[in-house]
Amino acid sequence: MDILLTILGLFFILLGIIGAILPVLPGPPISWIGLLCLYATNAVPNDPKFLWITLGIALLVTLLDYIIPIIGTKKFGGTKKGIWGSILGLMVGLFFGPIGIIIGPFIGALIGELIENPRNTKKALKAATGSFICFIFSTGLKLVVGGFFFYYFIKTFWIYKSSLFSF
Repeated sequence: MDILLTILGLFFILLGIIGAILPVLPGPPISWIGLLCLYATNAVPNDPKFLWITLGIALLVTLLDYIIPIIGTKKFGGTKKGIWGSILGLMVGLFFGPIGIIIGPFIGALIGELIENPRNTKKALKAATGSFICFIFSTGLKLVVGGFFFYYFIKTFWIYKSSLFSF
């Protein structure tokens, strides 16, 4: 059973890292499930404090992932239409691979701002740039958390590997 939990844990860690880039998957909580799987094995000593702290970090980063782009777009002068445009641009961008995921929010925010005020392209570009910067920052934050969870998973696995594979 330990081997199955370890393999599932690694699967969830890697899926969470993918989810840090793909906005349809909540990356940090999925990666945390990977840590939980590893700690559910008989070989790894249970550490509730560590699990609660990492769960809190995963949930906080997931919440910030929704808040940061909104705050950033507003700070750069964006309107509600720009925010919604950014969200829709991201969803449409999913169909165009990594490039679409990166430029989708920018184009969406730009279109949303131009719908709000078609004559002020400078303001629309500024708001779209803010949306883009915050999207990149938010994605980076999720990748850092996913990378930490992956590192800790591998480190813990390495320490207890002989116990995990004993029959």
